[in-house]
Formats: sequence, structure tokens, C-alpha cells
Amino acid sequence: MTKTHSPNHALTFQEDTFLSIPPTPTQLGDSTQAVHSGRLENPYHSIAEPLVSTATYTFEDTRAVSDYMRHKLWGEPLERSEYGRYGNPTITAAETRLAALEGAEEAVMFACGMQAISTLLLSLLSAGDHLIITDNLYRKTRQFCTSTLPRYGIECSVVPLNDRLALSAAIRPNTRLLFSESPTNPHNRLLDLEQFVEIAHRHHILTVVDSTFATPFNLRPIEWGVDLVVHSATKYLAGHNDLLAGVVAGKRELLAGLREFQGIVGAISDAYTASLLIRGLKTLGLRVQRHNENAQRIAEYLAAHPAVERVWYPSLPTHPDYAIGLRQYKGFGGVVSFTVKGDGESVARVLDALQIPLLAVSLGGTESLVSQPAVISYYELSRKERQALGIEDNLIRYSVGIEDAEDLIADLEQALRWV
Repeated sequence: MTKTHSPNHALTFQEDTFLSIPPTPTQLGDSTQAVHSGRLENPYHSIAEPLVSTATYTFEDTRAVSDYMRHKLWGEPLERSEYGRYGNPTITAAETRLAALEGAEEAVMFACGMQAISTLLLSLLSAGDHLIITDNLYRKTRQFCTSTLPRYGIECSVVPLNDRLALSAAIRPNTRLLFSESPTNPHNRLLDLEQFVEIAHRHHILTVVDSTFATPFNLRPIEWGVDLVVHSATKYLAGHNDLLAGVVAGKRELLAGLREFQGIVGAISDAYTASLLIRGLKTLGLRVQRHNENAQRIAEYLAAHPAVERVWYPSLPTHPDYAIGLRQYKGFGGVVSFTVKGDGESVARVLDALQIPLLAVSLGGTESLVSQPAVISYYELSRKERQALGIEDNLIRYSVGIEDAEDLIADLEQALRWV
């Protein structure tokens, strides 16, 4: 049996199977949880989880093969696998840590965030089913739900975020799932989790929330009754802009079908990526604290700047979901979106003048990144289509890194002179 390490000496080791996840002690701090929660002991007694790079696994004799397959057929917990597409010890170690941080029973790792979302939805939904999504989803998630899923006979409705009446009215007898995101990309809109879950439970519908922007340290949707949580682990969880990964976390019974489906379609990650992700998770608490602090200071600075029209950051009283944030969120992450006075050319001048943030998509890494969503993320849409989604030409998305806030603000000060 495998032991799961507890960082609190007053707590005991829990004897259980390899995939079992003990609950994360809520009294522990963020960094303590990031370093220790969900860490599995290994046969080498190494501090770092071993990197097991293999495509297949051996058996000592034919009886061992028969015993393994019998247990697998009966659906019993397994401490090993027969082929890399169905499991890997390093990936399992990463999944165990991810589940512990989210307060989930289990987690399933994927090659990227969109693979996690698409595989999850395909495993849960069938032809004739209906799902509802909120209107502020990541663009590729929305595109998959509204354009790809209908090709397989799955209908999708889009409702405004936090609109109780619209959400309730959109529910049909064949509605199987509600999908939302919080905070949203790029406007940092916040989902009212209590309302979302209450409506879903009343109609016996599954809930899924993309919590990439939040991280487990700013929000744990499962604690609010959400069934499944997804992350692009590429972002804050890994934290260094050097890998692609995705994760789905939740109850084991809900993930059993997903894990089986994952093995069928081959939607897997690899051991090396899992090893890098584990390394990133150990500093997650420290990094999220710095992201939160830096973004707060930058948001306040931008809100007072005469060249800035509007700032989208939930801790500001001017944000439409400010009250929700006070009730439900511990922090608001490192993305600050804002509009500058002028047009797209004004944005281009500001971006080109910035010296510290790198001009790039993505977020959640140690380096600050900056982009113009209208140009790089929504480039193929018409201006009218972009505006319908709230993507103005003068919108800037600033993914705040862990640099010194004073330096980032001074850099913004000189760049905004070009507006």
C-alpha cells in the first residue's frame, strides 16, 4: 500500500491505494499545501517524485497478468498499469497533488486545457443531450460547445453570466450540464457560485467550472458545490510558460468514465510534463500571493490614470461582480484588463513602449505578458462581432508576473504617455 505524506506532524499517515486522495487539511497555509499536499511516497524514498519514462510495463509471470486483468475488469483500484496510455506513476503523482489542492477526490491530467475540456464534454454528453454555457467563456471553449458539439447531435445554449432568469429559462428536459468559467477571460467577470449550483441542483444537472484564472488558492469551486473543476495547468499551476497541460478534478465516480474514455481516445499527457508540473506546483502558493499583490497594485494605479478609460479587476468597487468577489473569492489573480483612451493605434503605441512585459498570449507565468485581444485572440472576427463579445480595439490584457510591482508600474507610467 502507498502512504500519502501529511505535512502536519499532528496528522497521521493514511494507508490507502495509490490513487486515493486524502482531504487537504484546511488549517494549513497555501504554501504548505502547495509543497506537501497530495505528495505520494515512492519506493526510492526520494523527495522529488521519480520521473518514470516508459511506454509499457512488465509482469513477473502469467498469473500476475491474470490477477491484474481480473481486478481491472471488476473495477477495483489498481496500483499499476499495463500500458502508458492507461497510466504512469509520475502522472499519477501530479494528479494526486492537483486533486489535493482542489479538495477533490481525484484528478485526471491531459495534454492541455482544451483537451481536458473537450474530452470531458465528449465523455459526459451524447447525441440528443443539451448543455448550457455562460457567455464569457474562453473563446475556444465557446467555439467547441457551439460549433463542434452540434456536429455530434449535442445542443448548446448560451446565457448571460449570473442571469438567474435566463439560466433557468434555458434548462430543458434533456439538459445534462452547466458550464461556466470564473474569473473569465479577459474581463475577469465572476460567477456567482451559490446561484449557479442552486439552480443546477434543483434540476439535477451537473456543473463544471473552469477555474484557471482563480487557481485553488483564490477559489475552490468544489467547496461551493460544483461537481467538476477544470484548469489549463499551462498557466498558474505550472507557472513558468514552459509546458502545456490540463486537468479535471472532482468526485471519483464522476471521473471514472472520463479516465476510461481518455484511454480510448489517447488524450494523455506525458511523464516529463507531469514532473515539471509537480515542480511548479510546489511554488504555487508563493506565486499566487505575488500575482494577487502585484495585480492589485497595478489595477489601482491604472484606475487612477487619466489615459485609462476602464479597468477590469474584481477587487475594484467599479467592477460589476465586486460584491460576489467579497463573498466568495480569496483573491483575484494576476490578469488586469483595461481600455485606454483612443483606438487600436493607441494600444499599439503603448504595447510597443512597454519594456518589461513580453508581447505574447497566455498568462500565469513568472514573466509579465501583455497583448491586444482584438488583434491576437479575436483577429478573424469582424469588429462588430468582437464588440458583441466586449472585445474593444482599445482593450489591453496584462498578465502580471512576479516582478517587482514598482518596476511594472514605472514601466506603465512611461508607456501610457504614448496614449
